Amino acid sequence: MPERHALMANFLTANGWGGVTITPLAGDASFRRYFRLVKGDRRAVLMDAAAPQEDVRPFAVMARNLRSIDLHAPEVLAEDLENGLLLLEDLGDDTYTRVLAEGGDEKKLYKLAVDVLIHIHRFLPQRSVPEGFTPYGDEKLLEETLLLTDWYMPAMLGAPTPEEVREEFRQAWLSVFPLVHAQPQVLVLKDYHADNLMWLPENDSLKACGLLDFQDAVSGPGVYDLMSLLEDARRDIDPKLAKDMQTHYRLAFPGMDWDAFMAAYAIVAAQRHAKVIGIFTRLCVRDSKPGYLVHIPRVWRLLEQAAAHPALAQVADWLERRIPKDKRNIPQCP
Repeated sequence: MPERHALMANFLTANGWGGVTITPLAGDASFRRYFRLVKGDRRAVLMDAAAPQEDVRPFAVMARNLRSIDLHAPEVLAEDLENGLLLLEDLGDDTYTRVLAEGGDEKKLYKLAVDVLIHIHRFLPQRSVPEGFTPYGDEKLLEETLLLTDWYMPAMLGAPTPEEVREEFRQAWLSVFPLVHAQPQVLVLKDYHADNLMWLPENDSLKACGLLDFQDAVSGPGVYDLMSLLEDARRDIDPKLAKDMQTHYRLAFPGMDWDAFMAAYAIVAAQRHAKVIGIFTRLCVRDSKPGYLVHIPRVWRLLEQAAAHPALAQVADWLERRIPKDKRNIPQCP
C-alpha cells in the first residue's frame, strides 16, 4: 500500500539508507516481508512486519539476547517498533538448506547446530530467556496441536471436526504433556531447522551458525529444538545422522535421564508434526499458499514414527481411529 511504502522510505532515509537498491527476499509462512538493501559496499535487510498480524518487538529483544550470549543473530541496526520495521544485519544467502543442497558437509553443519543448542541449554533460564517470553504450557501446546483437528481434518474429511472428537484429542495430549514439562526448562527458539540456520564460515566457533526466525521463542524443554532440527518437515535426514546428533547432545549432559528425555522427544515431535500438518493445510485453505502441501507426506511419516513411542499410546489410538492411514493424504484446497 502507498502508506506502507512511504513509512518504509521515511524509515530508511532517517537511518542513512535512503536511495538504496531494494530487492525482495523470499518470504516465509508468516505475514512478514524481507528486503535486501544495497548501497555501495554496504548491505542490510529490512524486515516489514506490520501489526496486527505481526510484531517486531519479540524479534528485536531475542536478537539482542542471543548476541549477549555470544551467538550470531542479526544485529538490529535500527528499529521503528510502532510501525513494525527493523533494519538488520544481512547474513547473506547461505542457509543450511542451500549449502546442504550444494553438497555441504551435513555432519559438520548439524554438529555445529547441536553445539549451539548445548550452549543455550547450559545457560540459566533467567539469562537465556528474556522477560516477556512465556512458558510453553499446556494451553499453547494444545492450541498448536489442535490445528490438526481444526484445519487438516475438515479439509480431508469434508466436514468440521465434531466437538467430542476434538475434546478426545485434547485429553489424549493432556495425559502426556506432564512428561514434557518435567524436562529442564530453557530457551526454546521454536523454529530451529535448516531453513532458519545460516552457514557463516568466516566466523569463529559457534558464530559460524547464524540464527534466524526466533521471534516465537518460549521458555520450555530443551528437547524441543533438538527434535525440530533433526525431524525437519522440509527435508529428509539420515536416521543415523539423527541418532549421532542425539548422542552428541546426550554426552554434553551426562546426568540426564535419557529414557525420560527420549519420551519427551517423541511427545514434542508428535505435537509439532500434528501442528505442522495443520499449518500447511491452513496456508493453502486460508492464505492461498499451496506450496507447503508437498511436505505433508513426510510430516505424516514423522508423526507416525513419533506416535509409535509407548508414551503416546493414547494419541496413536486416536489417530488410528479418527484419521486412518487412507485419510493421511494431501488435502484438496479450494
